[in-house]
Amino acid sequence: MNLHHLRYFRKLAYLEHYTKAADELKITQPSLSYAINSLEEELSTCLFEKEGRNIRLTKYGKLFLKYVEDSLDNLDTGIKKTKAMTSGKSGFIDLAYIYSLGSYFIPEIVSDFLTCNADKDIKFSFSAQNTTDIVKGLKEEKYDVAFCSKKKSEADLEFTPIMDQKLVLIVPHDHQLANKDKIDLKEVASFPFITYSKESGLRSVIDNLFTKVKIKPNIVYELIEDGALAGLVAKNFGIAIVPELLILENMNIKKIEIVNPKYKREIYLARVKNKYLPPVVHEFIKHVTNSTFNKKYL
Repeated sequence: MNLHHLRYFRKLAYLEHYTKAADELKITQPSLSYAINSLEEELSTCLFEKEGRNIRLTKYGKLFLKYVEDSLDNLDTGIKKTKAMTSGKSGFIDLAYIYSLGSYFIPEIVSDFLTCNADKDIKFSFSAQNTTDIVKGLKEEKYDVAFCSKKKSEADLEFTPIMDQKLVLIVPHDHQLANKDKIDLKEVASFPFITYSKESGLRSVIDNLFTKVKIKPNIVYELIEDGALAGLVAKNFGIAIVPELLILENMNIKKIEIVNPKYKREIYLARVKNKYLPPVVHEFIKHVTNSTFNKKYL
């Protein structure tokens, strides 16, 4: 069924006059007649009947008009929304990020981007996940772009390093290590340890730190979310290694700098390779990866 023919039918149904309808549609009257005849043949029914010098919808034409109106209205809405979401002046960005970036980094970078593009109508959706779920969501096209750890086995994804993230050891204020400002991880071997679940990209980083100092931590709990992990530490369930987050400042814990082993915890901007992204997403990626980024948000 020809989409133009449906639009012609709707116009003729409203005006009930071939000449007026053809003029508003900017087509010839024979072209309009051909379109209506084609529809009637395809439907095997009569959509219009003559009434003096004019025409009017038949019972079946009125029935068909309702479905045509609904269909074309939905289609027009879809066209408008798609254009709005993918134009250079407006758009929608599906953004995912690891939990540790949610309290400061994400609000800051998004707010700054929107300020720099105040003349555009840009909206975001936000999803905090672990790296494993983020990678899965990127490949399923749930997210346009994400901030996470790097997965080396994901050949379909492009990972761009954007900043280093400092890690600290956290202990309760009344813990026997709380008098230290710096620490060698060899000193924590005997203490109950709380860490991230294996789905977290940070888990492999922390495991590698212990491997370097040749100790096996006494893991008592595994969690996904940074705040919950730090909360357990504050209540003396164990000690932990976490990113240096703002939420730690308001908790009953002591942050201790890790001086051995040396490490580098990188955060990446991830996207699917060779996949279409709207102009506003490209603008956001450009904003994130500019040369002043690290100094401004780290």
